[in-house]
Amino acid sequence: MRLGVDVGGTFTDLVALHDDGRLEVRKVASTPEDPSVGLFRAVDGYLSPVAGDRSPGTGNAVAALIHGTTIATNALLERRGARIALVATAGFEDLLWLRRQDRADLYDLSQHHPAPLLARDHVVGVRARMGPQGVLVELTDDEVHRVVAAVQALRPDAVAIACLFAFRYPEHERRLAAALRTALAGVPVAASCEVLPLFREYERTSTTTAEAYLRPKVSAYVARAAADAGRRGIATLRIMTSSGGTLPPAAAAVHAAALALSGPAGGVVGARLAGEAVGCPDLLTLDMGGTSADASIVLGGAALSEGTGAVGGVPLALPAVLIETVSAGGGSIAWVDAGGALKVGPQSAGAVPGPACYHRGGTAATVTDACLVLGWLDPTQPLADDVRLDRELAERSLAALGMSLAALGKTSKHDARATASGIVAVATAVMARALKRVSVARGVDPRGMTLLPFGGAGPLFGCALADALGMQTIVVPPHPGALSALGLAAAAERVEAVGSLHRRLDDLDAAGLEAGFVPLAERAASELPEAVMRRVADCRFVGQGYEVPVTVLSSEPTLVAQVFRAAHHARFGFADDDAPVEVVNLRVIAERGAPAPDLRSAPAVPPSPPGRREIVLRGEVVTAEVRSLDALPPGLSIAGPAVLAGGDATALIEPGWRVTVHAAGALVVERR
Repeated sequence: MRLGVDVGGTFTDLVALHDDGRLEVRKVASTPEDPSVGLFRAVDGYLSPVAGDRSPGTGNAVAALIHGTTIATNALLERRGARIALVATAGFEDLLWLRRQDRADLYDLSQHHPAPLLARDHVVGVRARMGPQGVLVELTDDEVHRVVAAVQALRPDAVAIACLFAFRYPEHERRLAAALRTALAGVPVAASCEVLPLFREYERTSTTTAEAYLRPKVSAYVARAAADAGRRGIATLRIMTSSGGTLPPAAAAVHAAALALSGPAGGVVGARLAGEAVGCPDLLTLDMGGTSADASIVLGGAALSEGTGAVGGVPLALPAVLIETVSAGGGSIAWVDAGGALKVGPQSAGAVPGPACYHRGGTAATVTDACLVLGWLDPTQPLADDVRLDRELAERSLAALGMSLAALGKTSKHDARATASGIVAVATAVMARALKRVSVARGVDPRGMTLLPFGGAGPLFGCALADALGMQTIVVPPHPGALSALGLAAAAERVEAVGSLHRRLDDLDAAGLEAGFVPLAERAASELPEAVMRRVADCRFVGQGYEVPVTVLSSEPTLVAQVFRAAHHARFGFADDDAPVEVVNLRVIAERGAPAPDLRSAPAVPPSPPGRREIVLRGEVVTAEVRSLDALPPGLSIAGPAVLAGGDATALIEPGWRVTVHAAGALVVERR
C-alpha cells in the first residue's frame, strides 16, 4: 500500500492506494505552524484501528509514503530561508541585481522586481575565470584560501557557488566547493555545476542561490519527516518534485529548489490519470484549494513542462510542470480597494483562523463564505475533522463587506447575496485568466479541450469557467478534493540528468549526439536502477532565444531536426524548413512507475432519493436537485441545476449543462 499526502494551506489530504488499485481517502485540517504535524495527523488517523471503516489488523503494510510539501514554496514566498553567501567570478558579483534587464511591469514604472535572496555584501568575487575554450585566469591555492576566509567571516548558514562557464568547465567550482566543505563543516555548499550544469549564467546563478537558500530548511524537514515515518513502520518516504516525479529524502535534501512546486505537481499527475480513465487526453486543469488555485495543461496525455519559471519572483531553471498560480482559493479574502473595486486575494484566511463560516475566529468574508450564502454548500456537511459551516457567521462577514460597498454606491448593504455573487464572479475571472495564460497565451485553443476542475472548491466553478473559455466538456474526477494526494500516491520515481551541448545539428553525426547522452544515461541509471529511460534534446533554430524539448528516439541528427520542426510548428504555428537547427541541452529522464489506481470502484454508499434546495446562480434564485457525490451509480444522467455534495468536495452543475456518471466514477459534464 502507498499513501499519498498533500499538505495544503487549509486541509491535508491522504489517499491510500492499495496494491490492487483500491482507494481510501482521509482529510484533516492543516497545521500551518508545522506542516509535518498535519501530515502525520492524517497518517496516524488512517493507520489507527479507529480510523473509519478499517478494522484493526486489516490494513496492508505501508510500502511508501509520498509527500507533496510546500516547505520550499513557503520559504521563497515568505523569505524565510537560510542566511547565505555567494561565490561568483570577480567582476560578476552584481549579476543577481542586474537580472535580465526586464521590467517587473511593462506599464508601471514604479514596480520593482523582488530583491535577491541575499545581501550584496554577502557576495564574494573569486579572481579566477573560465572562458568558452577553457581557463582564462587560473585558480591559485592562495585565492582559494582567501575566498574561504572571506566566506567564513560572513558566517553563512549555506553557500552558493556560481562561476562563469562552470557548466562546461567545472574544475574551479569543484575546488572551491571542496575547500569550503572542509573549512565550514556542516554548512551546505551548493555548486552550480552540481545543481544546474546548463548555460545561461543568470538563471544558473539564481537557481543555485535558491538551492543554498532552501537547503538547510528543506533538509531538516525531510530528515524529520523520514524519522517520523520510520517510527511508524513506514518502509519508504518519497518527496514529490516540481517535475511530477519523486525523490527519496537523501536526494530531496540536496535538491531543495526542485521542490518549489511539489504540491501542485501532484495534482497535475492525478488530473492526467483521471483524464486517461475517461478518454480525454487534452485537459485544462484547475486545482482550487483553500489558499490558491493552480492552473495547468495536459496535451496528448502528457503534462506540459517548462524549463524556467519563478516562485516568489526567484527564477528557477529547473524542470517543472507548467503551473500558473493565482490567489483565488476558498479561503481567499474579499476586500474593496481604494477605487471601490471588489477584489479577491491575495490575502487568505488559511487554516487558522479560516473563513468566517468555520467558526474559528475568522471575521473576513472569503470565497467559501460566499458559496455558503449562495446555497452552493451544505452547512450540515462537515469538511474535515470537526470543521462545520456556520451560515450566520458567513452572512455577518458579507454584511460587513457589503457596508463598504454600499458606502461607495456599489450595492445595498443588506443584500448579502449580491455581495456573494460579486465575490464568486471576481474569483471566476481571476481563475479564467490563469487558464488562458496556460493555454491561449501558448497558442492552444481551449475550446476543443476538456476542463478538469478539482480541489475542495474547484468543481463548484467548473461550469462558470467553461463558459468563460467557451469550452463544451467538463470532467469532475472521483474524489476531486483529494486528487492531488491521489497523484502523489500514483507518482513515478523520477530522476533527470541534464547537460549542455550547444552544437548545430548539421555539424553533428549520430555518434557525436549519442556520445553526449552516454554520461547522462550512466548518471541517471546509477541514481535510479532498473528505470525506463527517455532521451530529450532542447532544440531551437539558430539565433532563437528559446528552446523546444523533443524526444529523441534516433540519434540521427536529421531525424531530430525533423521532429523539432514538427514540434515547433505544433507549438507556434510555423517552422522554417531552411533555417539551421541547433541542440542546446541534452536530458535523460529515468522513471520507475507505481501501481495505477482503480478509478472504477463502486459508490461508497448506496444511492438515496434526490433532494431539492434553493440556490443563487448569477443573481437568480433557482431550485437545484441535490444528490450525494459519493453515491452516484455509473450511467446516471442529471440535468442542471444540481448540487452534488461529497465527503471531500462539492460539484455545481449549472442550468444548460448535463452530467453523466462515467464507469470510471468521474462526472462527464456537457452542454445540453
